[in-house]
Amino acid sequence: MSRQVARAQRREARSLFWRGWRLTQIEEELGINYNTLASWSRRDGWETNPTVDIIDDRIEVAVGNLIDKDPLTEGDMKRIDFLTRQLERTARIRKYNETGREGDLNPKVGNRNNDQAKAKRAEKRKNFLTLEQWQDLLDDFHDRNFEYQELWWEQRHQRTRKIRKSRQVGATWYFAREALAKVGEAVLAGQGKDRFALEDAPRNQIFLSASERQALKFRREIVSWVRRVTGVELKGKIITLDFAGQYPEDEEGDATGPALDQVGFYFLSTNSATAQGESGDLYFDEYAWVHGFAELNRVASGMTTHKIYKETYFSTPSTKTHESYAWWAGEEWNRGREKRAQKPFDISLKNLRRGAIMPDGSWQQILTIHDACAMGLSRLVDVEMQRAKYSEEAFRNLYECEDVDDSESSFPFARIAPARVDSFYRWRDFRPALIEIPGGRPFGDKPVWVGYDPNKQGRDDAALIVVAPPEQAGRGKFRVLEKIRLPNLDFAGQAAEIRKVYDRYRVTDIAIDTTGHGLAVWEHVRKWFPMARKIEYSVASKTALVLKGQNIFRTQRIEFDAGWSDLMAALMAIRPALTGSKKGVTYIATRNGEVGHADVAWALLHALSNEPLDVGTAAEGTGGTIRFLD
Repeated sequence: MSRQVARAQRREARSLFWRGWRLTQIEEELGINYNTLASWSRRDGWETNPTVDIIDDRIEVAVGNLIDKDPLTEGDMKRIDFLTRQLERTARIRKYNETGREGDLNPKVGNRNNDQAKAKRAEKRKNFLTLEQWQDLLDDFHDRNFEYQELWWEQRHQRTRKIRKSRQVGATWYFAREALAKVGEAVLAGQGKDRFALEDAPRNQIFLSASERQALKFRREIVSWVRRVTGVELKGKIITLDFAGQYPEDEEGDATGPALDQVGFYFLSTNSATAQGESGDLYFDEYAWVHGFAELNRVASGMTTHKIYKETYFSTPSTKTHESYAWWAGEEWNRGREKRAQKPFDISLKNLRRGAIMPDGSWQQILTIHDACAMGLSRLVDVEMQRAKYSEEAFRNLYECEDVDDSESSFPFARIAPARVDSFYRWRDFRPALIEIPGGRPFGDKPVWVGYDPNKQGRDDAALIVVAPPEQAGRGKFRVLEKIRLPNLDFAGQAAEIRKVYDRYRVTDIAIDTTGHGLAVWEHVRKWFPMARKIEYSVASKTALVLKGQNIFRTQRIEFDAGWSDLMAALMAIRPALTGSKKGVTYIATRNGEVGHADVAWALLHALSNEPLDVGTAAEGTGGTIRFLD
């Protein structure tokens, strides 16, 4: 007997046994010795085979019988199709018994979990980044950093970092990316681990700024960076990262990394109502310009109570009278301690140039424009060009990290700080997003006043301010809607920029300083706005401008966005000084009489001068407006 015939007999005998025949009956039917049948049954496990094997056998017999029919009808073909599909199902049952995967039992579930489906879901998922995309972000992060930014990265594990820095060194850009890079670093470090230590897991990231508009700059930096590197568009005002399925499964179906909790990126403004409630790593932007810093810092620091969270404070300096200065200089830390327990804080540039650990355990650093340029920023910034634009005192404050002494200022910090508001929430009738849209009307048809300080023959930038006046003189608040700097433009170019502002607002007053190029600018503007006011600087005119501005700030009748620290610095730069004859008092931007840096402040004072000096009398209709005539 051939092996093929023997195998066929053995299979037929097994089939009969599974259909309920006894071995003696099979012996009589097939003519095979009883002992041979018993040996086959014992060795092949006929009595212990799983049910699915018996079902398969019955289906195969039925299909074979149908195929052997002659003729084969359409009904037979349908039965064969049905039975072969049952064979597919029993095959899936066998696979499921081997792997335990639901996808092997249900093809729809399997299709949802195959590589193609996973890739398609990952593409559509909100705020999900693959491990490869996280690595791409980290690589790009380090490739684009300057040396001083890599120094900040090296200190990322410090419990508290306090940084005083020059303007325009990319701090907002860097710390927005650092926050996301820290999360990516933690995600990538989780590969191959079963669980995270608490301090190593990805953490929430919280950004605190003077205003909502300022805080959202961090969000824009993060979103644009991720889009550029990975093509993923992060969504949501609060960016919540999705970590479900972050780590791919191994051959056995197990994840190759630990389960991760969601991580949120929160963008908050500096008021006690919003600067609490969340926990995570804190980034406090421009803290030296925040009104009520001591109270706000006390509330905000609650977000980092747990020792796993980190704090980063960074700002350009403001004044020594600001509450943050005592905190920076260690005076607040030493206050109330026994004399023997007090320790000096060496906050000199020499000590803090590369950063140092202070007695309170914080890491502090001073980054001037000179040090930043020495560490790579010179590719983007020309220090001497910036120095030429500003007065020496303003340059030292903005770029060399020196605090302003506002004790002699006509607009000291304490007087102007209450004017700062979160315009994003406070001004519901102003839509700044429409400023960049052609034909947009950000303030609708409500009236505005424009103040303009022209380019002083190359000594500073021209500046333009848009102010919304109160509905009734003396009985409401001014709102500074827009500020614009216009560098390197001739008088015609400056006039053209004023016209652009005129076209998007209902302008009812334009005040222009006619010193130097200002006269030519005014001549151009009055061709299409004949009521443009001409301001000629003199001791009397400057005094009138400053006194009017002081009155408005003293009575707290003005508001501007809390993120505009440059406007505050410009106002603080204005101070009284003796005239050249030493017989009178005028107002200048610095001790040596230079005008630079205060251009935005003077533009604001120009606009405010349209309100009558005696607002109480003006409200009754007998007041007057400041006018400077030929």
